Amino acid sequence: MAKGHRSQIKRERNEQRDTRPSAKISYARISVQKACYVLDAIRGKDVTTALGILAYNPRYASTVIEKLLKSAIANAENNNGMSASNLYIEECYANKGPTMKRIRPRAQGRAYRIEKRMSHITIVLNER
Repeated sequence: MAKGHRSQIKRERNEQRDTRPSAKISYARISVQKACYVLDAIRGKDVTTALGILAYNPRYASTVIEKLLKSAIANAENNNGMSASNLYIEECYANKGPTMKRIRPRAQGRAYRIEKRMSHITIVLNER
């Protein structure tokens, strides 16, 4: 544990805080693998190009990620005072969330498990 007064410890912790604009969705009802297909397509692109890619991508994950990207852009403009024309996607990743386990009946009285996976998706922007 850090030495010093409580205010000094908090000050040191706040200096290490990431100031880049970001947005996160928790418990999105999509698997990590399916979300990563879309995230790989937009990683490193500028914001307008990424929105264009997401608008015409047929996957379900693209609608969820498009909404998340618009939220991150709004956070950058309102909280950090950044211009949307200079922004690009610096990081985007999906982490594994909890799994809902369901049972389906199968032939000869057997039970078959269906796993409905969730993910936590994060987008971090930065200025060029």
